[in-house]
Amino acid sequence: MLDYTISSGNIFEDLGFANAEEKLAKVKLASVIADIIEQQQITPEQTAQILGLEIERVDDLTNGRLKEFPIENLFIFLIKLGQNVEILVTNQLQE
Repeated sequence: MLDYTISSGNIFEDLGFANAEEKLAKVKLASVIADIIEQQQITPEQTAQILGLEIERVDDLTNGRLKEFPIENLFIFLIKLGQNVEILVTNQLQE
């Protein structure tokens, strides 16, 4: 018989990381940013210019090395890439 645990939906929470919700949100935002860059066929050099980053930081961003990127910056990057950002706040306690 296999021994496994069903995921909570947040790998960071499952692994016991602090700030698991923030880490998951950053990964999701970075994934959207990477998808936009790919869909628009923007080169790393163009991406660096658009986002105001050094090329090495673009590589970090698109490869999920997000430690140095505050979540606020990820929202700004989306806006710089021509996206609208809307934040929806809901009450988790109500069902």
